[in-house]
Amino acid sequence: MIKVVKFGGSSLASAEQFAKVGKIIRADQERRYVVPSAPGKRNAKDTKVTDMLYACYHLVEEDKDFRIPLMKIKERYDAIINGLNLKLSLEEEFKRIREDFNNKAGIDYAASRGEYLNGIVMANYLGYGFIDAAEVIFFAEDGSFDADRTQEVLSRRLEETKCAVIPGFYGMGADGKIRTFSRGGSDITGSIVARAVRASCYENWTDVSGFLVADPRIINNPRTIKTITYRELRELSYMGASVLHEDAVFPVRKAGIPINIRNTNEPADEGTWIVESTCHQSKYTITGIAGKKGFVSVNIDKDMMNAEVGFGRKVLSAFEENGISFEHMPSGIDTMTVFVHQPEFEGKEQAVISSIHRLAQPDSVELEGNLALIAVVGRGMKSTRGTAGRIFSALAHANINVKMIDQGSSELNIIIGVSNADFENAIRAIYDIFVETQI
Repeated sequence: MIKVVKFGGSSLASAEQFAKVGKIIRADQERRYVVPSAPGKRNAKDTKVTDMLYACYHLVEEDKDFRIPLMKIKERYDAIINGLNLKLSLEEEFKRIREDFNNKAGIDYAASRGEYLNGIVMANYLGYGFIDAAEVIFFAEDGSFDADRTQEVLSRRLEETKCAVIPGFYGMGADGKIRTFSRGGSDITGSIVARAVRASCYENWTDVSGFLVADPRIINNPRTIKTITYRELRELSYMGASVLHEDAVFPVRKAGIPINIRNTNEPADEGTWIVESTCHQSKYTITGIAGKKGFVSVNIDKDMMNAEVGFGRKVLSAFEENGISFEHMPSGIDTMTVFVHQPEFEGKEQAVISSIHRLAQPDSVELEGNLALIAVVGRGMKSTRGTAGRIFSALAHANINVKMIDQGSSELNIIIGVSNADFENAIRAIYDIFVETQI
């Protein structure tokens, strides 16, 4: 049995946190492959090492002196090394980074050095082998992740290494330059490594005890989700829930490997299990609630629209012409509403309206901005009657006007549109009716 363990930046921000991580890894001999992030914040006023590297490289791009900021980054690592009493020096590594910065190695290279250096420290601390992610994780010419080549090279390399540290977040591009995933990409690296070694489990250690039913900034002490499916996670992550990078699901989902979200500061907590499928029913009808603000509804009216072949295609072509993607598209007999991101839409609204009139010839087009979308997600909704009715009732009781409601064909999620001003109260009302009343 093999476990792959990934630790986030908050788990590796200091020597004290490193010691917690070391204790966790050594407590289970199955934890053989470790994926570290760059050091995160040590306190609320601190700066993440990745952000320090971005700022440092911006000075490089402006042909300004970057040596003092780079020295401060080195001091972060030296503090960890000294705090752990390691016989390790990163002097040569920082000398190479200075040279590469002078040679304009690129912003991706700069950002990746946080994980790279932390991987060296972690491997030295654990006595594990160190594998540079640039040697085993690859990106194609178009910048997309090269899954096939990575799987072949990485699995072969790990077969030769019983225990190893593989830095997260980056790999090698087809042009021989360092490329990074999007922010939070160490989650993806952990998933890739888990698939390569056919792990029994991918443990993702962070600073919370699992996935929460709702945003703790809105709900005071929300309940923890014990088990969630990949599909449910995908829906919640897309709508703003951010414990795990949404793209981290795909590599392990293909291999049927479960993900366990754990808390470095509370290692005894079981956390949340993310699985392909489960017969275990959630304690509540819903699994989670998530949402985003900042949408516009584009309402298109036309008599007998439902009888006009190709009407929907014509409307969506107007958005495509202007480079705008849509979020949701509920419709009626004579109406169609398209929800889009407001910041993306505002500068192009008149061009879009003009295109809709030219292509679809509607009777009218009306816009409404400052809207929020809320996703109520749960596998239990499929077998529970009256879920939508309970949502309407809860929102009506809270004096919240529902602008839109749209249920997916899988009955896995319901999307509700409300005004931005009602966003937080709507989430509280839904949480109360489905969670607090069932405790």
